[in-house]
Amino acid sequence: MYALLWLFDTVVQLFIYVLIASAVLSWLVAFNVVNVRNPIVSQIGEVLYRLTEPVLRPIRNILPNLGGIDLSPIVLVLLLLFASRLLHEFIPPQTVVYGG
Repeated sequence: MYALLWLFDTVVQLFIYVLIASAVLSWLVAFNVVNVRNPIVSQIGEVLYRLTEPVLRPIRNILPNLGGIDLSPIVLVLLLLFASRLLHEFIPPQTVVYGG
C-alpha cells in the first residue's frame, strides 16, 4: 500500500514540474525570449501542451475569464497537492512492532 502511495506522490510531483515547465515556456514565448520556429522549442512546447492541456481545459472552462491571466495551472497544482495530502491522511503511518 505504501508503494502505491509513493508512486502517486512521485507522479504528482513530476506532473507539477511539467506544469511549471509549461507555464514558464508559455511566458518565454509570450515575451519573445524563445522562438517557436526553432524545431526543438516547438517540439518541447508540443509535448508540454499535449501533457497538460487535457487536464487544464476543464479547469479553464470552470474559471471565469480574467483576460490574459490563466490561473488554471495554479488551481491544478493546489488540487494535486490537496489530493496528495488527503490520501496521506487516509493511510495511517506504518507502525513497526519489534520483538515478540
